[in-house]
Amino acid sequence: MLTFNNRTALVTGAGRGIGKAIAETLAKHGVTVICVSKSAESCGSTAAAIIAAGGKAKALAVDVADGAAIAKAAEELLKEFPTIDILVNNAGITRDGLLFRMSETDWSDVIATNLTSCFHWTKLIGRPMTRARWGRIVNITSVSGVIGNAGQANYSAAKAGMIGLTKTLAREFAGRSVTVNAVAPGFIKTDMTTDFVNNSEASARILEVVPLKRFGESADIANLTTYLCSEEAGYITGQVFNVDGGMAM
Repeated sequence: MLTFNNRTALVTGAGRGIGKAIAETLAKHGVTVICVSKSAESCGSTAAAIIAAGGKAKALAVDVADGAAIAKAAEELLKEFPTIDILVNNAGITRDGLLFRMSETDWSDVIATNLTSCFHWTKLIGRPMTRARWGRIVNITSVSGVIGNAGQANYSAAKAGMIGLTKTLAREFAGRSVTVNAVAPGFIKTDMTTDFVNNSEASARILEVVPLKRFGESADIANLTTYLCSEEAGYITGQVFNVDGGMAM
């Protein structure tokens, strides 16, 4: 078991897929988890599952593309919880399309949800961490942000921006014993990837560029993220960990 000393975590995009797996894995290690998603139903379902399994959780519906909504939520949370020790910025959407066909709305929605939300959450939740001189921040980026992906200019730009943000904040927060790292998933089986995972032709094309010749599982991301949030990972910061079956090696 990893070491967590009565920590509290906030996980965005916790209603399904990778975010749900991260929330549930942290909870199994005794962490109190604030499950955030745009849908009250989805984050409520995750929190309920954690509680049913004997863990501690709270559901909070927030549109992470709305900076004012994040500010209000953070203010209320910091009144309820003395400290929020762990922040996992996982919320993300896709609006895929070739650049010449991509609308400005498709661009701005993805940047706001995937990247700007990290700015807001980290600025608000990270400040108490620096005062407490302990904290863990993990940004869930993507292999698309590392090597790029045709048809995902908006998504790749947002995820690459998360990497730059991670490395910069790691330097800013290091003097206060707050670590900031990023995890870059490859092709992981989630609700977001169901269409091509279940399409044999599309799957075959994708697996051609994955040396391990299989899709990853949400648990692959959740296990590494949980380690990076633990006491044992205190000397790791500013790093990007590719969990992609070898795509970006």
